[in-house]
Amino acid sequence: MALKIGLHTGQQDISMDELREIWRFADTHGWDFISVWDHFYEAPPIDGTHPCFEAVASMAVLAAETSHVRVGCHVFCMNYRNPALLANSIMTIDHVSHGRVELGIGAGWHVQEHEAYGYPFDPPKVRLDRLEEGVQAMRQLFTQERSDHEGAYYRLRDAMLYPRPVQERIPIVVGGRGERRTLRIAARHADGWNVPYINVEEFERLNGVLDTWCEREDRDPSTIERSVNLHMHMGANEADAKRIADSRGAALQRGGRAPAVGAVSGTPQRAIETIKTYQEAGAARVSIAIRPPVEWDALRAFAEEVIPAVKR
Repeated sequence: MALKIGLHTGQQDISMDELREIWRFADTHGWDFISVWDHFYEAPPIDGTHPCFEAVASMAVLAAETSHVRVGCHVFCMNYRNPALLANSIMTIDHVSHGRVELGIGAGWHVQEHEAYGYPFDPPKVRLDRLEEGVQAMRQLFTQERSDHEGAYYRLRDAMLYPRPVQERIPIVVGGRGERRTLRIAARHADGWNVPYINVEEFERLNGVLDTWCEREDRDPSTIERSVNLHMHMGANEADAKRIADSRGAALQRGGRAPAVGAVSGTPQRAIETIKTYQEAGAARVSIAIRPPVEWDALRAFAEEVIPAVKR
């Protein structure tokens, strides 16, 4: 099966008009999937003053602006979203997109925005229990005419989701790298698993952990689509690649952050080689993550040179 290529657009420090321009470009230049993120503050955290558009509304705009790509969020934070309300939002976007939506969901990690917006940042076990219960509740709503659920965190009573989604089965993708719970939740309940910004060796190792959980849960591992997000640090040519590497590295240093791990960098040919290694390690989809300032020459080179080569 041909590798799928995604575009991950964190809607931070960028205008909605430029985001829409990027989405329209990707929709007509070979991408298969576009995602947003679910943050109220900048990520990684700085000081909360960097503008960031809300995820559900952004995803609806993304769906309306495109015609071909599948659309999603990598990933919604379960702590921020009542599962019935989120299921209703996703159903609506499924209709806006004429059946191109998928639901990415995770346990959440951004402490500052939890505290600022009044969401409790519970211990990992509680957040993961919420995630697992929320996934089950949303699956019921997507697939059943009426749903009842009585759990520790969420309740459904004869709950209905109308109109019904366009898709017979909206894919649910669990995001994260936790080996003991997150990957087990994916093996039990998800159609896909997504992980961001790790090197290919770690991706391959975690992919094997997911296979092990599938075996323990009596799940066919081939029924879970594996995807990875990588930083986009590629240049259109050698000189462009060096300039981008220097500028992105300096920005990370100024923010007191470690060098980027899990990135597409260098020239288009090097990007092709990098992406193919992730495919060989088990990735069915590789998404490049765009951050402002948008390097349009590099983005065009990726569309013209990289996408055709990795899809052959």
